[in-house]
Amino acid sequence: MEILLAGLVALALSAGLLTGFVAGRPRLSAAATVFCGVFVQALPFLVLGVIVSGLVAAFVTVERLQRWLPRNPALAVAAAGIGGAALPGCECGSVPVARRLYGPGSVGAAALTFMLSAPAINPVVLTATAVAFPGQPAMVLARCLASLLTALVLGLLWLRRVRPEWVTRPLPRTHEADAPRWVVFTEAARHDFLQAASYLVIGAAAAAVLRTLVPAWVFEQMAGNLVLGVTTMALLAVVLALCSEADAFVAASLTMVPLIPRLVFLVVGPAVDVKLVAVQAGVFGRAFAVRFAPVTFVVATIAATVVGLLLLGGAG
Repeated sequence: MEILLAGLVALALSAGLLTGFVAGRPRLSAAATVFCGVFVQALPFLVLGVIVSGLVAAFVTVERLQRWLPRNPALAVAAAGIGGAALPGCECGSVPVARRLYGPGSVGAAALTFMLSAPAINPVVLTATAVAFPGQPAMVLARCLASLLTALVLGLLWLRRVRPEWVTRPLPRTHEADAPRWVVFTEAARHDFLQAASYLVIGAAAAAVLRTLVPAWVFEQMAGNLVLGVTTMALLAVVLALCSEADAFVAASLTMVPLIPRLVFLVVGPAVDVKLVAVQAGVFGRAFAVRFAPVTFVVATIAATVVGLLLLGGAG
């Protein structure tokens, strides 16, 4: 946090110099405009999201979540998928919670469903999507339905193909129960903010590069070939590893890409990316991550494409 504040102060003091340097270079100026536009639009939702996730960490215990789940496995999966909308938070933050829900006496499939739905269909993410895509409520609905469908399908698949030996990591120890709630809140919010903000910078920079350096014919190919566009944006979501509270603004800035590939970007990102695979390997075990991540990628891509074709149609 101290390094971040020092960097912000340094940028503020050198604003005049940087403006003069950028002004004389049209391409660099365009890239800076895109970067600032994406970052400034996304930052308030990022802050709101980490505040809510901090409150959840401080006041919603894992034991309480376990009591809320129905005993029937299929109903537990459905409840976890829909209930994830009420608990906003960062993707990485949902993984340890899901691991604790996966412990003895819990329904593992419901825990994984919650892990996928919570960061993707909560009110903060959907509101950010609505702001990023003004006048396009179908995009918000499509993101919500495709992400929920992904979570439910993965949960039901886990019910049928469960292999307890894939989860090799022990339940993570935590001292949150002994810590004051204010400490839990501030630590969770600070951790989520620093992690998510760093990836937001990378995402905004990537959007600026794509808008200014990638030739127009590349996007023309993506617009004319649905398979190419969907595959490219799905892989881009995995690599960029953006926070779900900010990724809509990056997707919205890519106006030269059709809506359906951008929807795929928004659905795949919160479900599987490079940072999530690393976190899942550390919390659940490598055997789990190498099996769960590829299946999640395929299901999320297909779900987003199908929902996009149904709801976005010609606009995609």
